[in-house]
Amino acid sequence: MTDRSIVVVGAGIVGASLAYHLAGHGRPVTLIDAGLPGSGATRASFAWIGRPAVSDLPSAPLRYLALDEYRRLETELPGLSIRWSGSISWDGFDEGPGARTDDVGALEPHLLHPPAEAVHSPEDAAFDPVAATELLVAAARNRGARLLTGVLATALDHQAGTVSGVRTTAGTVPAETVVLAAGTGTVALCSGIGIDLPVEPSPAVLVRLRATPGLVRTIVATPSLEVRQLDDGTVLAPVAYGGETDQAALLGTARRARDRFAASFAGAADTKIVSGEIGWRPMPADGEPVIGRPAGTRGLYITVMHSAITLAAAAGRLAASEILAGLPAPELAGCRPDRFR
Repeated sequence: MTDRSIVVVGAGIVGASLAYHLAGHGRPVTLIDAGLPGSGATRASFAWIGRPAVSDLPSAPLRYLALDEYRRLETELPGLSIRWSGSISWDGFDEGPGARTDDVGALEPHLLHPPAEAVHSPEDAAFDPVAATELLVAAARNRGARLLTGVLATALDHQAGTVSGVRTTAGTVPAETVVLAAGTGTVALCSGIGIDLPVEPSPAVLVRLRATPGLVRTIVATPSLEVRQLDDGTVLAPVAYGGETDQAALLGTARRARDRFAASFAGAADTKIVSGEIGWRPMPADGEPVIGRPAGTRGLYITVMHSAITLAAAAGRLAASEILAGLPAPELAGCRPDRFR
């Protein structure tokens, strides 16, 4: 491997997007993960993507690109299956960019107690985050990237502020640039070289149910119930973390989600529980993405964000462009790690 090589640590959807956008430009790219692609927080994501309402957040320029970047990826990767179903929301969950509608029953004919009015965001979409991650990784490999799975990154190789590789359970992987897309694991890797990254794990529960196909047509979002349904009948329902520490507690949470779903949709009485799992999402202290090179270091680039699913396509392209060309992307100006200094 040449000294122009790039190593991406973390094969969730952000790392996979980075590897895809970095590969094929004449520089060796290696993607490493302790598990399989998409097996961490990505797997437990509801994977709802949308465009924000008018926003003054520092990350707004990046967030406004999210849907356009996924439509770009659809043209580049025909296997990327995004369901552009739109969403409806109400009762305090209705601050999106959509328009108010009083025809909720037409959008969701199986909804038992439709509100008189809701916000309809027809641009919103969702997809299988693991399948998308695997597709991005496969495309990166077709462009020449190398994938190392079952390899845990334990520390960064560095000297005098310059990072020169990653120490792993399989040995040291040298690189001119190390890109950290390891979610909550990014914190410890940065700490090892004296960088304090204020990112905490933010747990959320994702319940999978099996119901009659076709009960839910859009993404439905209220404070008491968020659901979307796949073509095979699988219903995904994200639930706020309630301190669950074992499978029995997760099963109790899944039962409550199933009961709410069954009480909300006609024909859902025989809905069965498939699984419940916790995703440990990386949450920066101010809720904003952390993307860029930390001041005082060479050879290191950080990408930590929520929501990673929504931002993966845009952040992957823009960050890869910065790494390869060395020119700052204006859309990332509000996301720099140095704001915490």
